[in-house]
Amino acid sequence: MSTYNSGDGRPLTTVLAANLVSISGNCLTSMGVPWLVLQSTGSAARAGIVAFCTLLPVVLAALVGGPVIDRIGRRRVAVMSDLACGSAVAAIPLLQFAGTLHFWMLCLLMAVTGLFRAPGETARGVLLPTLAERAGMPLTRAAGLYDGASRCAALTGSALGGVLIAVLGAENVLLVDAAIFAVSARLFAFGVRGLPEAQAQRRAEPTSLRAYRRELGEGYRFVAATPLLMSLCLMTLMTRGLDQGWSAVLLPVHAREELGGSVDLGLLDAMFGVCALTGALVYGAVGSRFRRWPVFTVAFLIVGLPRFVVAAFTDTFAPLAVMMAVEGLACGALNPIMATVTYETVPEELRSRVLSATTASFQLVAPLGGLAAGFLVDSVGLPSALLAVGGVYLLATLCPVIFPAWRQMDSTGSPHDRTESSLPQGSGAKARAARAG
Repeated sequence: MSTYNSGDGRPLTTVLAANLVSISGNCLTSMGVPWLVLQSTGSAARAGIVAFCTLLPVVLAALVGGPVIDRIGRRRVAVMSDLACGSAVAAIPLLQFAGTLHFWMLCLLMAVTGLFRAPGETARGVLLPTLAERAGMPLTRAAGLYDGASRCAALTGSALGGVLIAVLGAENVLLVDAAIFAVSARLFAFGVRGLPEAQAQRRAEPTSLRAYRRELGEGYRFVAATPLLMSLCLMTLMTRGLDQGWSAVLLPVHAREELGGSVDLGLLDAMFGVCALTGALVYGAVGSRFRRWPVFTVAFLIVGLPRFVVAAFTDTFAPLAVMMAVEGLACGALNPIMATVTYETVPEELRSRVLSATTASFQLVAPLGGLAAGFLVDSVGLPSALLAVGGVYLLATLCPVIFPAWRQMDSTGSPHDRTESSLPQGSGAKARAARAG
C-alpha cells in the first residue's frame, strides 16, 4: 500500500534532487577523464577512444535493459547504477596514485560507468509522469523542471569542474565525483521508498528467456509503429554522436589549443548550462501556450551548426561564449518537448521498455562520435574538423522542416491533456498499447 497522497510533491522534489546530483557526477566524469587523458598523453585520438569505450556499453545496456528494469525494480536499478559508477570512477585516481593505471584499465573502468549509466537514467526518467501526477503538477511543467534539474547539474558540474581540475588536478576531481554518486544513490533510495511504481513489477508469466525476449520486443515494436517516435529516434541518433564529438574532443581541444585551458572550458560549459537551465524553466512555465513543432524546429536549428562555425573561425573566448549562451537558451526547450511527447504517447506499462529502446537509439552512434572526432582532428586539423561536423549537424537539424511526421508533436494530446494530465487517456492510448503488443 502506497504511503503517498495526491498533491504530495516531496517524492518529485527528492527525485529531482537525486537526478541533479547524479548528472553532476556524470558531468565531472565527462570533464575530468578527457582532461586526464589529454594531460597525460596529449592525444586527441586517445581521448576519443576513451569516449568510445564509455558510450558503447551505454548503448548495449539500453538495447537490452528495459525488461530488466521492470523485473528488478526502478528504485533498485537507479541506486545500483549510481553506486557502480561511483566505484568505477574512484578506482581511476586510486590506481593513478599507486602508479598502476594503464590506458586499457582506464578504458575498462569507463566502460563500467557506461554499462550502468543508461539503466539508471531510464529508471529515474520513467517515474516522472507518476511523480508529477502525485504532485498535482502538469506534465509539461514537470518535464521542464526535470530537464531544468539536469541542466542545473550540467551547470554546477561544469562551473566547478573546470576550476577544480585547475586547482586540484583531474585525479582528485574524480574522487569528489565518486562521493557525489554515493549521495545521489542515497537520495533516490529515500525519495521513492514505498512508491509502487518504483518497485519490481510482478508478472503473470515467470521469468524466462522467452518472456524477456517478448517484453523486450514490445518496446521496439511500439517505437517502430509510431512515426513520431521513430523520427525522434533517427534524428537524435545522428545528433548525439555529433554532440559527443563536440563535448568529448572538439571543445576540449579548442579550449586547450586556442583558449585559456580548462578554466575557459568550464566557463563555456557553465555559460551553456545557465542558459539551458533558463530555457528549460521558461518552457516548463509557459510552453503549453505554444505549438510544439515550430518551437522545436527553430530551437533545433539554433543548437546545430552555429557553434561549430564560431569555434572554427575564432580563437577568442567571447564570441564562442555568446554563441553557447544563445544555443543554451534554445536547447532548453528541446528535451522537455521530446519528453512530454514521449510520455503522452507511451502507456505506463510499456514505459521502461520503450524508453530503453529510445535511449538505445539515441546513443547508438554516440560512441563513434568522440572516436571519429579525435581521429578527424589528428588528420585534418581542428578548424576543418569543426566545419565538417557542423555541416553534418545542419543536415540533421533540417529534418523537422522537411518531414511531415514531426508536425504530429502538436497532436499527441489536446491542450487540456498537456496541462492537466500526465498520462494518455482513452481509446487512443489503448489502441497504441494494443498495436505495440
